[in-house]
Amino acid sequence: MSALGALLAPRSESGSTGMRSRILLGLVCAGYSVGAAFGWGSPQVAVFMGDFGLAAAALVAAVSCFLYARTGAGRLRPAWLLFSFSSLMAACGNAVWGWYEVILGVPVPTPSLADVFFLCFAPPAIVGLLVLAKRPVTRAGWVCLALDAWLIGGSLLTLAWSLALAHTAHMAGVQDTSVAPAALSLAYPLLDIVLVSMVLALHFRRAGVNRSAVNTAIAALALTVLSDAVFTSPLLRSTYHSGQLLDAGWFAGSLLLAYAPWGARRGARRPARPGPPRAIASRPIAGSLAALTPYLAAAVCTLGILYNVVDGRRVDRVVIFTGCTVVLALVVRQGIMLLDNIALTQELAQKENHFRSLVQGSSDVIMIAAPNGTLRYVSPAAAGVYGRDAEDLVGAELSSIIHPEDLGRVVHEVRRFLAAPPHEEPTTRIECRFRSGAGDWLNVESTVNRHQGGLLLNSRDVTERVRLQAQLQHNAEHDPLTDLPNRALFTARVRQALGGRRAGDLGTAVLFIDLDGFKQVNDTIGHQAGDELLIQAGRRLQESVRAGDTAARLGGDEFAALIMGDGTRDQGAREYQVHEIADRLRLTLSQPYRIGASEVRVAASIGVAFAEPAITPTDLMRNADLAMYRAKAGGKDRVELYAPQMQADVVRRSELATRLRTALRDGEFALLHQPVVHLASGSVAAVAAQARWRSAQGILFTPAEFLRVSGDDDRTAELGRWLLEEAVAQAADRARAGHPVSVSVRLSAARLLDAAPPPGSVEALLTRHGLPSGALMIEVADSDPRVSFDALEQRLVALRRLGVRIALDGFGSGFAAINALRRLPIDVLKLDRNLVEGVVESARLHKITSGLLRIACDLGLQSVADGVDVPEQVLALRAMGCTHGQGMAFSGPLDEYRLRRALVRGEFPVPGIPSPRPVLAGGSIPLLTGSHTETPVPPT
Repeated sequence: MSALGALLAPRSESGSTGMRSRILLGLVCAGYSVGAAFGWGSPQVAVFMGDFGLAAAALVAAVSCFLYARTGAGRLRPAWLLFSFSSLMAACGNAVWGWYEVILGVPVPTPSLADVFFLCFAPPAIVGLLVLAKRPVTRAGWVCLALDAWLIGGSLLTLAWSLALAHTAHMAGVQDTSVAPAALSLAYPLLDIVLVSMVLALHFRRAGVNRSAVNTAIAALALTVLSDAVFTSPLLRSTYHSGQLLDAGWFAGSLLLAYAPWGARRGARRPARPGPPRAIASRPIAGSLAALTPYLAAAVCTLGILYNVVDGRRVDRVVIFTGCTVVLALVVRQGIMLLDNIALTQELAQKENHFRSLVQGSSDVIMIAAPNGTLRYVSPAAAGVYGRDAEDLVGAELSSIIHPEDLGRVVHEVRRFLAAPPHEEPTTRIECRFRSGAGDWLNVESTVNRHQGGLLLNSRDVTERVRLQAQLQHNAEHDPLTDLPNRALFTARVRQALGGRRAGDLGTAVLFIDLDGFKQVNDTIGHQAGDELLIQAGRRLQESVRAGDTAARLGGDEFAALIMGDGTRDQGAREYQVHEIADRLRLTLSQPYRIGASEVRVAASIGVAFAEPAITPTDLMRNADLAMYRAKAGGKDRVELYAPQMQADVVRRSELATRLRTALRDGEFALLHQPVVHLASGSVAAVAAQARWRSAQGILFTPAEFLRVSGDDDRTAELGRWLLEEAVAQAADRARAGHPVSVSVRLSAARLLDAAPPPGSVEALLTRHGLPSGALMIEVADSDPRVSFDALEQRLVALRRLGVRIALDGFGSGFAAINALRRLPIDVLKLDRNLVEGVVESARLHKITSGLLRIACDLGLQSVADGVDVPEQVLALRAMGCTHGQGMAFSGPLDEYRLRRALVRGEFPVPGIPSPRPVLAGGSIPLLTGSHTETPVPPT
């Protein structure tokens, strides 16, 4: 923007800057007016300011409009270019006028070059106004625009001709013989009349873009035309000279036109204030004036004719001709308007019928309520939606059909909506319950609009949607099997119990419940029976808790209960009370379940955790979960209260498990072997492979210590693979070194059936290391209830065909030991160390152990006693018929060097045998023959 544009354009960021610009414009115009009123102090200055001052003002207007047209006029750019050219013509005319009067010092001749420039002022301004106007969209609109312009112009011409122009033309014809002076004397007023006609005709048709600029430009041109009209009057024309007060009108009009575009830019950039625009309030008045414009013009034309008749003058032919054309234009315009009105009436009737059909055929109910709440209109759809005729609802109070519980909320929302500005919130949405014709309540959603001070409601029945949403919400928060709250809802209830006014109640407790033996129910009688058991358990739990408490199913066979506190301050009494509730739940859930024709029993392990200050729902539920697992580890079917030590144990186990994973990666495990001794001869029959972990801190962990924390996960499987591979590799090395003793490796039944190694790599290990047939024995741990006996039997048979011998580890300790002995292909029974430890002291245990060994002997199986630590146990076991022993009575776990030294010696002293014979092979566990066929492994 140039310096002139920057001077004229007030900054949009500051309203005070725009106000200063307007004040400066007013002061400049006022200063010029004062100077012109007092003659500027001298005739020479008055003539200079009257000529070149007006030329400078018009030049400023021309440059201002031109700059605005180049920078940002947009669609209105031609109009501002035309205004710039029109102002330039006015500047040139005043400059020529000043050339004659100031420079040459002679009167301005008539006609002169100044008249040419002045006459060129009006046509560009008229065309510019046409560009600024809102263009008609139809031919009839263009015709009406032309007729309106002629009605205004003809009326003004009639009035002006009657008052002054006829006399001016007559005097010009008498004084001058030439036609040019007479035509010039009439050209100025006629062009001003045309310009005024366009200003008035287009004032009500201006475009909505840059309305401030258009208004200012129209005002500037109107002020200029007004000054021209005063100048052309016969009373002033004969006495006018440059520098008079009339020049202030032209000066102010030019500066106002120069200010117009930049004032518009300021108005366009200023942020809109909230609230309805002011133009909305003036539109009805503007529309009325626009409609009355033709009649006002005809009235002015009639006044001009009456003036001639009343004054007793002869009516001039110009007046008669102009008046007739004005009347004719009015008749034509009224005819066009009549046709437009007929077309609009028909279109309105069609739209009314269309919208009436839409309203009456709509499935939504449309209601109009008066400001006092009385229903004035109800669409026919009310019969289908509400079950009530529309006529019955008309005249009723809106509040009479709204549910009383929803009425207060609806009234509050309606009052808030009516108080809000319409342009900010044109509509609102209200959902409430309406009374139907059957007397029940329907969920109705209504879109509310303002309507003549009242309300327009568009309502629809959403009862099914509300029911579906409620059902979906219920399904999202409840267990689909037992219909108890699920984990998400239970967590929300716990969070609610720990917050609000119950935040300080430490009597709130969470119970975690696990059904012991549920997996066996699924495995034995099927999952459908298991689901029925869970349903009955959930029902028992729901019936056992109090009304304010919450029972939930967290998943699988895990349940939970939230016991709300009663505000008691005695924590010990509260713990006793909750413990009683938990024990009652345990007894209730442990009662037999009737599943079809069967009666099923399960037990319940329950963990209890109490709320603590500032505890989170997650921590409280975690504490209850830890207590529940402690109850299961402590023997099941019991109630355990949470103690902080449980969390410390978990942290300790987690740290140990992390170190275990690191040890597997860093190779910190070592393989030791404990000799298995023949009790009759003292010879080494086999060695049992055992893993030891020497951590980086120098701590040596036994298998019982690190396997307890490792769990049944991938790390334990990796440890099993390492143990098996190292045991086979070292056994093969010993065989090649002349010590062909078999090695036993303990594996769980689940690991044997795992698709991944070690079971899948037994064949590859035997082949790769060339281990002789019968040199590997796998000790199968107690069978997991989840393990299929059929699959386990098939796997063990396949291994025995490879020459791998099978031992049943921990015999006499598990419920499934007899079943495993009956179904699985077993070669060796390994007595559990719990039987061996008390075999000397306990006569009852002595009889049990003796019976188990007799079973092994009758089945033709070898037997190994684990945990033989004292000589008395050796004597007792040998007397019972036990063939082999393993324990500290002979040797502890040995590293490879010490093991080979023991194998070179070949035997250990056995109590009760005076002179042990150094025989190694004769005392080994023999290969079984008979029904079991072994397939030797080919050497590599």
